[in-house]
Parts: sequence; structure tokens; C-alpha cells
Amino acid sequence: MTSDLLKKVRKIEIKTRGLSRQIFAGEYHSAFKGRGMAFSEVREYQFGDDVRNMDWNVTARLNAPYIKVFEEERELTVMLLVDVSASRIFGTTVKSKRDLIAVLSFSASANNDKVGALFFSSKVEKFIPPKKGRSHLLRIIRELLEFEPQEQGTDIGEALIYLTNAIKRRCTAFLLSDMIDVDSTLRPGWEEALKIAANRHELSVISVFDPRERELPSVGLIKVADAETGRESWVDTSSRSVREHFDSWNREVNSAISQTLRRYSIDSVSISTDGDFVKGLVTLFKNR
Repeated sequence: MTSDLLKKVRKIEIKTRGLSRQIFAGEYHSAFKGRGMAFSEVREYQFGDDVRNMDWNVTARLNAPYIKVFEEERELTVMLLVDVSASRIFGTTVKSKRDLIAVLSFSASANNDKVGALFFSSKVEKFIPPKKGRSHLLRIIRELLEFEPQEQGTDIGEALIYLTNAIKRRCTAFLLSDMIDVDSTLRPGWEEALKIAANRHELSVISVFDPRERELPSVGLIKVADAETGRESWVDTSSRSVREHFDSWNREVNSAISQTLRRYSIDSVSISTDGDFVKGLVTLFKNR
């Protein structure tokens, strides 16, 4: 590791470890500790049991109500799914994601959990298996600082499928992305993969966005480029109809994303790059 990179990693560690200890350790612990449950046995239903744990196959076979019994796992596995597509370089998104990932990593470490990472664009770019230890956490931060993706696009579904296949036991997963990966009808292209992943893992979505991505100022004729496709075009931002169309598209896309996350009971929070990510994460933890 170069001396400059080492200084950057160390600076991030000092900043975010302090935040983790002072603010997130308690919130993280209460939100996630004990949520990782391993199957233990099946027994007959008793009054007061949670019907969500019913084992319908056994119930049908024995013609009597049976439930699944789970026991708390002693440690959790935390997976960080990080969108490293070209759109991530817009505004100050890189800095925000970097700090978020570091805080989540150190919070998990303080809770004695394993932490792993998956960097994705239009493909899975890098998979770091979950482990414990300070050196492992610093590796994740170092990789985030140094990493240059091979692809420019975004395929959230591919990342979720990889998570489902790579991590067999139930884990706590944080997906960090703007979530804008929709088809021509503005339907999220990752819905089916999300449904499967959410059934196996405890998934939360942290949407990091730059305010400039969501509003088009009236500054006349400008040349814009799609960071993921490289496509360039001229846009007359002084046109009210152009600005209204841009606003309408944003509202429809974000509404479709929100509806999909709610449909599968995914906890989520949107964090602006000019906002307080500390407040956003605390809100996410407290709402669990």
C-alpha cells in the first residue's frame, strides 16, 4: 500500500470508527443482533406461537399444526453490496459511500460480526468473503478507494443473485446504490432477484444520491453525458417542458423503486450527499 493511500485509509478509520463507537454501536446492536436465526427443530403449535413460523408442509402431512423453532446465532454475517458503476462518480457520491461503508463495517466489527463486500457494476466486479478483524475491514476500505470497475453499467439483479448463491446461511445485507436500474416501462429490472434475496437474507437498501441528479436547473443549452453509456446530447434546460419531463421521469422512477421495496418489506433510507448520513443510518436502524 502506498503511503498516500495508507494515510487516506487511516484517516477514514479514525473518523468512522469514532462514529461507530459513539453513535451506531447501540443502534446497530439493537437493530441487528439476534436477528440472525438458525433453524433448530419442528414442534407442535402452542398457544401464543408466531403463526409466521408455521411449517405448512409438516402441518399438512401430520394433519396438526406444527411450527419451526429457531435459535439465535452467536454472530452475524454482514454483507455490503456496493454499486461501483460509472454513475457513482457523480457529485460527491464516492465520498458518501466510502464513509457509509466504513461506518457500517466498524459497527459490525464492534458487534463481533463478520463483514464481507461485493462490488458490482453491470457484473459482479469483486467479491470479498466475510471475515473478522481490523486488517480485513481496512482491506475493504482500501479496495473501495483503489477500485476501478471494468464495466460502466448497473445490474442490481446480478449482484443480488450472486449474494443469494454465494452466501448460503442467512446474513444481514446492505445494498448501497441509487437503485436506478429500470426497463423501458420504468419497472425495476431487479425485482425478481430482490424477491429471492429478501426471502433468504435480511436486506436493507441505502440509496445514496446527489441532489443535482434529481433537479434540472434553468441554465440554458448544456451538453450532458450518460456516465454509464457514454451517450452525449444537448439539452435546453431553459425549456419548462424539458424540466417538467425530467422531474416527471424522476418521480415515476423513484415511485416504482419505493413501491417495489415496500412490496417485499425491504427497509430502506435515501441519503443525499449534501445531507447528514449519520441521521439517515440512525433512522434506518431505529425503524427496524
